[in-house]
Amino acid sequence: MQTSKVDFSKGPVWKCIIAQAIPLTIAQLVQLLYNVVDRIYIGHMEGGSSLALTGVGLTFPIVTLIMAFTALFGMGGVPLFSMERGAGEQEKAEKILGNSFALLLISAVTLTVVSFVFKRPILFAFGSSEASYVYADAYLRIYLFGTIFSVLTTGLNGYINAQGFPRVGMITTIMGAVINIILDPVFIFGLGMGVSGAALATVISQAVSATWVLRFLTGKKAVVPLKLQNIRISKKITGDICALGASNFIMNATNCLVQVVCNKTLQMYGGDIYVGIMTVANSVREITVLPIGGIVNGGQPVISFNYGAKDFKRAKAGVNFNTVLGSAYTMLAWILVVAVPGFWFGLFSDDLQMMNIGVDMLKIYFFGFVFMAFQFSGQSTFQALGDAKHAIFFSLLRKAIIVTPLTILLPMAGFGVKGVFLAEPISNVIGGLACYITMRLTVYKKLFG
Repeated sequence: MQTSKVDFSKGPVWKCIIAQAIPLTIAQLVQLLYNVVDRIYIGHMEGGSSLALTGVGLTFPIVTLIMAFTALFGMGGVPLFSMERGAGEQEKAEKILGNSFALLLISAVTLTVVSFVFKRPILFAFGSSEASYVYADAYLRIYLFGTIFSVLTTGLNGYINAQGFPRVGMITTIMGAVINIILDPVFIFGLGMGVSGAALATVISQAVSATWVLRFLTGKKAVVPLKLQNIRISKKITGDICALGASNFIMNATNCLVQVVCNKTLQMYGGDIYVGIMTVANSVREITVLPIGGIVNGGQPVISFNYGAKDFKRAKAGVNFNTVLGSAYTMLAWILVVAVPGFWFGLFSDDLQMMNIGVDMLKIYFFGFVFMAFQFSGQSTFQALGDAKHAIFFSLLRKAIIVTPLTILLPMAGFGVKGVFLAEPISNVIGGLACYITMRLTVYKKLFG
């Protein structure tokens, strides 16, 4: 196993970020395959594939809400963990890791139980019809068994990356995703399990990934290991984790809100087929947004570490590099999607009726995608420097304050279903610019001049 460590205090900052970002992006790409590959196979099932894709899309809000708690208790602790490492406080870093593990474990069990008990009313509240519920239920009732594995893998892998072992973090997700990719066609088509097979393949792959993460963090190669005596909840540490994790939680929770409102509105104005089209649009967006996520996530521990070490020049260089590289990438991604929307849509569905309508919706949905770079850069800088208030506000602004109302109002104003897809690019422009400009005028100016 390759476990070479990246020293955040030495060498060009951009090299430190790239050294983190490349394996992180690969790892996140593979992580994305857990769900995206499921959708690709499901979208090409014979008979009712478009309805099956719609059913799986209806489970997104539940999955997103689970990830919201993962982000709250997992990603919320990583900046604190990195700062303590940068300050040379090994014992404090160990306690943060143990506290985060305890919170992740408790939340995973709680969410599994609640989701099972209220599964049917939740799915109908999220926009399900009787026809699509069959597929949504078949997927979700198996997927939920893997909640604990998914939460621990995603929530703890950030602590491996924050210790300077991005390649180990990459192996975590590659191992599980390869298993998922192999098992998907076997279960879905070979054993005729359909959407249930897709969920089962995901659960097995997540279990393998979780085992790998725990094995490394409790092993001898971890710089800051997970120790049994530190797996306990401290009121102060929990408060600090939640303060920084709140922005990630709100971002995911508001994504859940937007997905619910979108599904309900699309069902009202267009029916199941438009819910399926939005499932494809979200899937394409997840793919295209992944590299920018890898860039900022790779830069965040580097910025936090150097901020904790009071090397503000290196922290500033990290912020600037994230912004420039992120802007260049999102512009390229925007061009690629708008230029060949049929290719992207065809990855997830061969339903001609859905594709004929969906291609135009995809172009609308991705208009102004480049402004996402500013949202990511501003948001990650607030988090890396411990500015929880601004991070939380701008998480709320784009989704809860802009997208959600527009998703309801634009269709009523005469745009119909197109209004639902138009809400996203409007929020990218307004929210992205507001977040980045505020970051430059507040924490950036205060610390770096």
